Amino acid sequence: MIWGMIPEVTTERLILRPLEIADAERIQDLFPHWEIVKFMNHRIPWPYPGDGALTFLRDVAIPEMGRGDGWTWTIRLRSDPSQTIGVITLVKGDEANRGFWLGLPWHGQGLMSEACVWVNDYWFETLGFPVLRVWKAVDNTASRRISEKQGMRMVRVGERDYVCGRVPSEIWEITAEEWKAWKARITGRD
Repeated sequence: MIWGMIPEVTTERLILRPLEIADAERIQDLFPHWEIVKFMNHRIPWPYPGDGALTFLRDVAIPEMGRGDGWTWTIRLRSDPSQTIGVITLVKGDEANRGFWLGLPWHGQGLMSEACVWVNDYWFETLGFPVLRVWKAVDNTASRRISEKQGMRMVRVGERDYVCGRVPSEIWEITAEEWKAWKARITGRD
């Protein structure tokens, strides 16, 4: 496994740039909207404090990246690389390896699906993990659609705490072999 520097990458429409403290102000502007946070981890304070993004970056995300326990990127449009429009994260663990959010003006354009393809590749091909798992609130249909479209399968149901409260949830997963097969079907090559 490679745990060194987190790369900046470009996809068809996006730039994924490693998270840094300077991103806090823009994240603070975009993130604290109920439609974004309601199905996020219950440890996120709500109402979101004025220093919430800075505190999270400084005390959680950046130290996690420094330890090699997490990999977080800001999501930016190639057409406007100076503006963060969302965040995507990979984290070591048994049940919650990927998380993301996207600012409201960019919902429904397939941008998060595009970001997920790249980070899934990074998880399996660069970091060498054998399985990727994510929790989904049953009512989080947009997030569930991304998992369904990208070959993940629901493996367990239960309840989980989110900002909106305790709700029915599912764990979705995909193995490295399943991911490789899905990509081969989509791209037409092995």
